Amino acid sequence: MPEPVRVGVVDSGWPLALEDRVFAARCFVVGGGDAMDRLGHGTRTLQAMAALAPQAGFVVAQVFGDALRTDMATVARAVEWLVDEGAALINLSLGVRQDHPPLRAACERAMARGCLLVASTPARGGPVFPAAYPGVIRVMGDARCAPGQHSALGLPHADFGACVLPPDGDRAHAGASLGCAHLSGRVAALLAAGVAPTRDAVWQALVASAAFHGPERRSA
Repeated sequence: MPEPVRVGVVDSGWPLALEDRVFAARCFVVGGGDAMDRLGHGTRTLQAMAALAPQAGFVVAQVFGDALRTDMATVARAVEWLVDEGAALINLSLGVRQDHPPLRAACERAMARGCLLVASTPARGGPVFPAAYPGVIRVMGDARCAPGQHSALGLPHADFGACVLPPDGDRAHAGASLGCAHLSGRVAALLAAGVAPTRDAVWQALVASAAFHGPERRSA
């Protein structure tokens, strides 16, 4: 049996229901903890990826505790730990408006070691980080996409789009974070299917398998 693809996740933790899919977890929240998800954000993110990539296993870095608040130095440490744990790709369903040198350095080191980074970006507004760092795969939500579909957008701020809904279809929790998770699940499935674990190879496979090419055209 081939070794499962290791997907790193920076989020609010993991749910007990996916215990058999989580290889390692660490809490980076001040005060420590068991890295179990109490917000639901990490649960929905992991569920989306697990559904699309049944061969994948997860390494989870908890950076959100009792609210969706953290600092980028903490996210940087989480990224470095996930790379050390053997993550082939890291899902970053988060973003901030300001560049943070420690986060930039951690992302650059991760990519230099062959780790793919997939990060969420909003549909409107200026760039966010870490999505805006060179080499990061930038993903926004695309309402055209059903679960399992993605779009090749080629926009100045977004490379790809994907389904905005969590697996249970709850629209109250829809958004770019879920689009990012869906695309990370798709990337993990491609790696498990034998696509070379390089950004160029994955990029080409994503473009070739996209359900939509270019942004959605809305009538006036």
